[in-house]
Amino acid sequence: MTIYSNIWKLYVIKALRWFLLAMPITVIFFQENGLSLSQVMILQGSYSLTIAFMEIPSGYLADRFGRKNTLVLGTIFSFLGFLTISTSFEFTPFLLGELLLGVGASFISGADSALLYDSLLESKKKNLYTKIEGRIYGIGNFSEAIAGICGGILADISLRLPWSIQVVIAALAIPIALILVEPKIHQKSTLTFNIKSIWRVVRFSLMENRRLKWLIIFSSVTGLATLSLAWFAQPYFKSINMPITYFGVVWAILNLSTGVASFNAHLFEKIWSNKQLLVVICLGTSIPIILIMFSSYTLGLCFILMVFLVRGIATPTLRQFINDITPSDIRATVLSIRSFTIRLAFSIVAPFLGWVSDTYTINESLFILGLSVLILGLVSSFKLLRLSDQ
Repeated sequence: MTIYSNIWKLYVIKALRWFLLAMPITVIFFQENGLSLSQVMILQGSYSLTIAFMEIPSGYLADRFGRKNTLVLGTIFSFLGFLTISTSFEFTPFLLGELLLGVGASFISGADSALLYDSLLESKKKNLYTKIEGRIYGIGNFSEAIAGICGGILADISLRLPWSIQVVIAALAIPIALILVEPKIHQKSTLTFNIKSIWRVVRFSLMENRRLKWLIIFSSVTGLATLSLAWFAQPYFKSINMPITYFGVVWAILNLSTGVASFNAHLFEKIWSNKQLLVVICLGTSIPIILIMFSSYTLGLCFILMVFLVRGIATPTLRQFINDITPSDIRATVLSIRSFTIRLAFSIVAPFLGWVSDTYTINESLFILGLSVLILGLVSSFKLLRLSDQ
């Protein structure tokens, strides 16, 4: 099998991993099993915290022992996580399942993008990275959109049924990961696997290379906005008394919009400069979230849709920016550092926003999120713009 065959395999892995039948009803499922919204957000915060703590070590493992091996481990842990949740009924086993899913996600995050970039580099098609990364991300969103509709229908029969079928789907990704081809151009790190070696990469990314540092911070801030909104969308639907049978349909529309935007993300590089893209991403992920506070239900859904559209542009574009200035032998680690900062921030912020929603309203929690993202996004984008002018 040629190195370029990795592309279709990554397409399939993404489609299977994002065919999340349970996603449109995850919050409702946990609440139906006796959990409060605060507890649900503690679960999701724990999931993100696990990814945060595992991101950098798993990225380093991918650089040290191969992206393929790390991806295989990730698919196995994901399967075990879904199996645990699908057979559980209480907070503690749900927490174990989320932790297993977090480990699985961390092993895949960074390694997949690094394997894609190096596969294209070896194939002498590096210029296609944003286009193909956008397609992969888009396929994931299209898959999640279809799964959303199916999940909503299945949930009308039983809220547990989507989780049970999810176990089978997760298992299908394992054999695809096993037939991936490790890029020959990939240079394994000569550093030994220890904290000191990992710290060198962290120091390079967040201290020594100022442009990379602010790119990671900016990407993390906007990533926090879109990740948080994705998890608070379901409580928002519930707050406006949307019938549960519509959850899957609306979730499908949101993910289709992200997929379409992601598929065409490479075109925006021709329309806007890098500076303009930073401004669009910053304002497009923060202002609509703030405006939900002052909107009618219909307009609020439109603002959520806007954020999902910008999310489709932001993800492949910002990964491209980071890949372009990152050495190959630490690429997976650096991409994992980006994910680490997003997940760490979410694990801290999500339980607090959940408490605000329980105590006051979800609109107020979203207003706090949007305002925070606007301020931090403007600061980090301003720093990047200044560095680009030097």
